[in-house]
Amino acid sequence: QVQLVESGGGLVQAGGSLRLSCAASGRTFSSYATGWFRQAPGQEREFVAACSWSGGTTYYGDNVKGRFVVSRDRAKNTVYLQMNSLKPEDTAVYSCAARRNSVPSYRAGDYNYWSQGTQVTVSS
Repeated sequence: QVQLVESGGGLVQAGGSLRLSCAASGRTFSSYATGWFRQAPGQEREFVAACSWSGGTTYYGDNVKGRFVVSRDRAKNTVYLQMNSLKPEDTAVYSCAARRNSVPSYRAGDYNYWSQGTQVTVSS
């Protein structure tokens, strides 16, 4: 069992930065790949980024590539999403997720554990 507690959301002006943290407990990140997803009201859930268990493989959605960076610190049982050059269209509820597989996936259905989600609002 893995529990994911997310923090770092808030309100930021366009062009600013935020870093989301996702702390894991239980089985932590033992051979678990992690992902980040976001969902705006009335919109489908969108893949943001994913990271392999080792941290050596990362994937990014087209809308955030070049601006967001996902990383993990296995010693701290924490994954991060560094969000730079934020745009109003980045406004959404962001969730982190973990799957019982070392290989990351862009599909939400492949993940087994989810955080509570945190609101990120980017003002123009």
